[in-house]
Amino acid sequence: MPTHLKTGRSKSFADTSQDDVRERVQGIIADIRTRGDEAVQEYAQTFDRWSGEFRLSPERVQEIIATLPQQVVDDIVFVQSQVRHFAEVQRASMTDVEVETLPGVFLGHRHVPVQAAGAYIPGGKYPLTASAHMTIVTAKVAGVPRVVACTPPIRGEIPAATVAAMHLAGADEIWILGGVQAVAAMAVGTESMGRVDLIAGPGNAYVAEAKRQLFGEVGIDLFAGPTEILVVADEHADPFLVAVDLLSQAEHGPESPAVLVTSSERVAREAMDHVERILPGMPTADYAGPAWRDYGQVIVTESLDEAYAVADSFASEHVQIFTAEPREALEKMVHYGALFLGENTCVSYGDKVIGTNHVLPTLGAARYTGGLWVGKYLRTATYQEIRDTTSSGELGRVCGRASRVELFEGHARSGDARAARHLGDRFDWIDAALASEPAGQA
Repeated sequence: MPTHLKTGRSKSFADTSQDDVRERVQGIIADIRTRGDEAVQEYAQTFDRWSGEFRLSPERVQEIIATLPQQVVDDIVFVQSQVRHFAEVQRASMTDVEVETLPGVFLGHRHVPVQAAGAYIPGGKYPLTASAHMTIVTAKVAGVPRVVACTPPIRGEIPAATVAAMHLAGADEIWILGGVQAVAAMAVGTESMGRVDLIAGPGNAYVAEAKRQLFGEVGIDLFAGPTEILVVADEHADPFLVAVDLLSQAEHGPESPAVLVTSSERVAREAMDHVERILPGMPTADYAGPAWRDYGQVIVTESLDEAYAVADSFASEHVQIFTAEPREALEKMVHYGALFLGENTCVSYGDKVIGTNHVLPTLGAARYTGGLWVGKYLRTATYQEIRDTTSSGELGRVCGRASRVELFEGHARSGDARAARHLGDRFDWIDAALASEPAGQA
């Protein structure tokens, strides 16, 4: 049995939908449905203290970008090129297909992009420019013709770096708008903002609840909870790197779980000591400290195989593998949002620079879904065509028999009609229908 050197609280999807949040969000959405732009602007003033420009003109976007150091712009361009390249490789892997299953019977599918997507880029304490890369670049690679991008002001100011990232990623509309009001406006539409078909991007509890309530009326990427990290380590792992990487994700928020599962008690205890030494000097200790205190866990297993099994039971968003043979995890594990193999590969690279998408499943959702990727913006739509009349007639016979087993007479008659037309079959209901005159005709 594994030994818990440090235990922490756990969260589930039930925790993410609190009654007060749910009711408040429901009211805001209903109000925006009724009053449109007027309601959106009032909520922007109430929650973000923002009454300035909402949709930025192309000229205003260029003015904002011009205020940034060139290095910031160059770095955004570099990172987006990494995201774009990997998304293009993913898109190329999704091919349209067509196959002839019977003589003259052709079945196929096409990957068709949604026609309008909403990208929500959080603000709050940090300007999360990377979220623009993940949501907008990926949508454009998928072929989405219209991308609406929303981000809130930060401390009453337009976040210039985020606006630059949105523009360089290819956003067609850039709005300084955050929170529930942004999600609701994109989903239901207002006088000035056309509605979208799918909304992607992370956010706080109110944003997550808005996406939950609007799902079905609009598509969403996934239900997102607090950022998670889990490190699997053996005796070869560097405890200092383990500690640094655990805290790198704990700083996302005070409810972000940071978990170490290791087959080495020495690594576990040394990593815990490093965490305690590093934490006090972190500028983000106000988030990372409570996250580690309340949600941090350290688990020691008797073997590496047991460590992989324990890690799989978490189905964590980010899983780092600090072992002598990290690629072994590709065979040993199945439940994770994203794997980071080896000590050279940290979760922060995935968040900021490496090119894979960082919008990933949390709260155990990795058991049934992956993260945001180019395919999320595509609908796989099938088509069918029968060119051979004999095949149409033969399928009609089967359709008639199969439909009547299920008592679907109307379906059966569609098949009968083809069997009669192409194979000469006789049906009493067809003879009767053709023998009678249509109502209203002589």
